[in-house]
Amino acid sequence: MAQVSKQPAQDFLDFVNASPTPFHAVQSAKDLLAKAGFQEIKEKDSWASTCKPGGRYYLTRNTTTLIAFAIGKQWTPGNSIAMIVSKKQGEGFIQVGVETYGGGIWHTWFDRDLGVAGRVMTRSSDGSIVQKLVKVDRPILRIPTLAIHLDRQENFSFNKETQLFPIAGLAAAELNKTAEPAPAKEDEFAPLKSPSERHHSQFVELIATEAGVKPEDVLDFELILFDTQKSALGGLNDEFIFSPRLDNLNSTYCATEALAQSSASEQDLENESAIRLIALFDHEEIGSRTAQGADSNILPSIIRRLSVLPSSKSSSEDVSTAYEQTLSTSFLVSADMAHSVNPNYAAKYESDHKPEMNKGTVIKINANARYATNSPGIVLLQEIARKAGQEQGRPSPCSYSFTIGPMLSAALGARTLDLGNPQLSMHSIRETGGTYDVDHAIRLFNGFFKHYSELAPKIFVD
Repeated sequence: MAQVSKQPAQDFLDFVNASPTPFHAVQSAKDLLAKAGFQEIKEKDSWASTCKPGGRYYLTRNTTTLIAFAIGKQWTPGNSIAMIVSKKQGEGFIQVGVETYGGGIWHTWFDRDLGVAGRVMTRSSDGSIVQKLVKVDRPILRIPTLAIHLDRQENFSFNKETQLFPIAGLAAAELNKTAEPAPAKEDEFAPLKSPSERHHSQFVELIATEAGVKPEDVLDFELILFDTQKSALGGLNDEFIFSPRLDNLNSTYCATEALAQSSASEQDLENESAIRLIALFDHEEIGSRTAQGADSNILPSIIRRLSVLPSSKSSSEDVSTAYEQTLSTSFLVSADMAHSVNPNYAAKYESDHKPEMNKGTVIKINANARYATNSPGIVLLQEIARKAGQEQGRPSPCSYSFTIGPMLSAALGARTLDLGNPQLSMHSIRETGGTYDVDHAIRLFNGFFKHYSELAPKIFVD
């Protein structure tokens, strides 16, 4: 077995530090893919004359979901696809109203140094409306806890509707002022109040400065709070990753890096008959039922378009059943994070199934189909790991989580396997993962892309 390295974990730290929001994570993935020679395409365009065998491409939807793929030079319509899918004010303080997203461990957000990042819709000088990414990477917000002297409760509890608002400053006259709205042009209709009327003026000014525009050119924004403390390696021997957003930027990074490495040039695709694809989905934590989530039409529609792409040898193949043929031979790896055993709560885990960090990626199993893993999938992954000389975490039955694997498996009918790197403190503002598991996952995913076409026909199940 090849020796694992810390360097992939160091590279992941750069990725996660640059990606405080889904918008930034997609941009980081785009940068990584573009550096590896992938070409951006648009979902609204025809791909017939663009996507060719040997080519490498990526596209986005809503700039929060990204799909990238590399087409083998031996591709023909109906062949398989190897996929990895991983503001308010009160009591003299300026406060910002916020809303929780998904199932976070919200008490971990108190007394942290918080910045804000996201996208801003701006009007340019020529009248067009342009999206700009912003990242205020300094502590401008904080959610203060109540001193123990004022509330001696044994268990910390709070009201998310009234006690989770961060403070942004003191409401002194210069901070509390309401900006004068830009004078309306004659006969100009304003269906909404301006951002400076709906939000604190200094906050809008800060966002405008970060976007490089004037406050009056800010039309709207979607912003997310994030912890400004940087990710780091920790532990006595740097064996841990201490970081926000391990769930699920860890799998996102590993999948993107593996696709980039396995398809770095046309030479890597010379003998490939399949398409290598990753899908980085938004909104998994709230059910995925959005226009860009895993429960949308994006992956089925893209697979349908890819399944009929002509080979390099002919453009007259029969494609009437290409989509169904592609799905029947394709394989989807649903890469999400897994729960590492927590030594302080060992009784919460089954005695024979306690995943450990830095011992390989964990295969996730559930008899009630909360995961999509089955025995042929486990055998396939085992053979891929053997080919790649890769250590692999043992299968772990889990009943306390779910992923998009079963959802996509049901929608596509493609064979699916759920796996992920083990971590502690999932959904906390600060999570813990294994340093060497980044390298483990990249090597495993790399092996999946390189060896799937060779191994899949040898594991036959009707």
